[in-house]
Amino acid sequence: MLEDPAGRAELQRLGARSIPVLSRGDKFVFAQNIAQVVEFLKLDEKTGPVLSPAQLVERLDRFIGAALQIIPLMPDDRLDIEVPNRPRKYRILAHHMFRIPEAFLEVAGGKVFSQGLPTEVARPEDMASTAALAAYGRGVRERVAAWWPGKANKTCGETVQTYYGPQSLHEVLERATWHIGQHCRQWMNRSGTAEYPTRPGESPDPLFRRSIS
Repeated sequence: MLEDPAGRAELQRLGARSIPVLSRGDKFVFAQNIAQVVEFLKLDEKTGPVLSPAQLVERLDRFIGAALQIIPLMPDDRLDIEVPNRPRKYRILAHHMFRIPEAFLEVAGGKVFSQGLPTEVARPEDMASTAALAAYGRGVRERVAAWWPGKANKTCGETVQTYYGPQSLHEVLERATWHIGQHCRQWMNRSGTAEYPTRPGESPDPLFRRSIS
């Protein structure tokens, strides 16, 4: 979309301010929620999260742990290099990976899930180095670990407000979990490349790669 002027023009015509979007004529639906896509296309398909909230929280913790292992492998002088095919520096991406679960906790606490919530940077100093990023990530992980045992309604069935419409907290948890997981894999796939040479002797091993698959 960044390199597709016609696509950007179509989004403007529709009035859609984010992607992914599925359109038909003058109507569109945000594709962040599969149930909405299925309804839009009038398909007879069952939708909804496959994993339980407890399973998703376990996966979320696993992905945060993975990020805490792989981000410090990048030399600090590489953090301002841009990720291929997107104008986003590794420094920003690393912060975003931890901000995703932090934003989820804010939504669980009653905040509206706005489009920019997962990319907010409250403290720029948290991005000063890989050590600072890891410290930020450890704090987020601790907050997630404290949130789940204290949550009375383990179904996460309550409705929360998002920029793509009302959703169950379970659905937002699922989205947050796979979102950080996607970025963990993205980061892993760039390790050892020219723009991201890991420190000597430090590279994610095959067992670690399988642990976040």
